[in-house]
Amino acid sequence: MFEGMGKLEITLLVGDLTKQEADAITNPANSLMFMGGGAARVLKRAGGEEIEKEARMKAPIPVGKAVATTAGRLKAKFVIHAPTMERPAMPTTREKVYLATKAAIECADEVGAKSLVIPGMGTGVGGLSFEEAAEAMISAIKEISKKLKNLQKIILCDINEQMVKAWRKELERQGLL
Repeated sequence: MFEGMGKLEITLLVGDLTKQEADAITNPANSLMFMGGGAARVLKRAGGEEIEKEARMKAPIPVGKAVATTAGRLKAKFVIHAPTMERPAMPTTREKVYLATKAAIECADEVGAKSLVIPGMGTGVGGLSFEEAAEAMISAIKEISKKLKNLQKIILCDINEQMVKAWRKELERQGLL
């Protein structure tokens, strides 16, 4: 449990987001809901085409909003699609990652998820450094943590150890660890 996060538990993990036990998994999406690259492609490959089909029916989703879909064959109940960019493979910003992280958490809470997996957001084709993404994401988590009704646990999980180190460093920097 980190200080200043209310009752929200935060776990840091190097690993495959598709293998995590959680009610929901975050897809750092684009507004058009094409799941062609990065975490989106991994989620679609592991969970099935139905995830993208349902998401595409809800498109376009602006940055700062998020939608929940089926999780297909994944262990989770939901995939939370939170755009970090408007179109596929375009650069993103720290502000967009902040908004996407906040929207993903709010959406997960609204659908009744008790646990949510979030990978590094905006660090692939979005072009942000791990440190920029970590600062935006931890700031969003900190801001929303005390307003949650259902969500009890966030698993910050990335295949890249450098992203996990950046989250840990940012939690320390913000006095939460």
